[in-house]
Amino acid sequence: MAEDMTIESYLAQGGVLSNPENVPPRYRAELMKLMTTFVDSELAGSAGFADIINEAPGIKERIAACRIVMEKTDHAERVMKVMADFGADIEKYATHQPWTARLDRDAVLGPTRTGGDMRLSVFHYPLAGWTDAVVMNVLMGRAVRIQLDEFARVSYQPLAEAFRAILPVETRHAELGEEGLRKLVADPAARDAVAASVAYWWPRVAESFGAAESARFEQQKGYGLRHRSNADLLASWEKDAGALLSELGLKAG
Repeated sequence: MAEDMTIESYLAQGGVLSNPENVPPRYRAELMKLMTTFVDSELAGSAGFADIINEAPGIKERIAACRIVMEKTDHAERVMKVMADFGADIEKYATHQPWTARLDRDAVLGPTRTGGDMRLSVFHYPLAGWTDAVVMNVLMGRAVRIQLDEFARVSYQPLAEAFRAILPVETRHAELGEEGLRKLVADPAARDAVAASVAYWWPRVAESFGAAESARFEQQKGYGLRHRSNADLLASWEKDAGALLSELGLKAG
């Protein structure tokens, strides 16, 4: 960075930071929100999926579910280590919120945060059995891949590296979910339940991308913490997830 250049200008031109001491206060606030949302969502998602393991129909499915729970918790820890560099108390993080807590299945939350943590709203809804969990994992797995591809380019280098390591593992989680979904739709008796779960989870996963018009986006983009708008990311997910559902003879939305 040139001596006469501000950090803000440096970031706006594609620069990266790697030392917490060089981070401006507003940048730090946005970075911490991004990390907290990811960690809280991974812990809540992992806790919710853990409750469904015993409903898995076979050993292979149970192993896959256990793996997803374990690795999502590991991903939360990876990002918490970056948060610790900014003074976050990660020793108490795993227990300071009731990660298994869920609201009523018919609650209307929208994209806003609810409760005492920063999890995405989709993780406040309960899973209703194995089929429902598989569908949610498939739709949210496709969303997570798109979101992580965005996060892997953040301008804070240690966090970008963490997300780049997490991305292929989360991609595998989505693939495991798709294997389970294909098995379910092959059974004519399960198709109605699958279709009902798709109809339930589609709008709730869509809300995880946030409001189409975000007042914070331009600032985040200027800091190099975001590159694509919420609407752009949502459109990519709708195309990607919609194509998969169409292939399986299911209707999106």
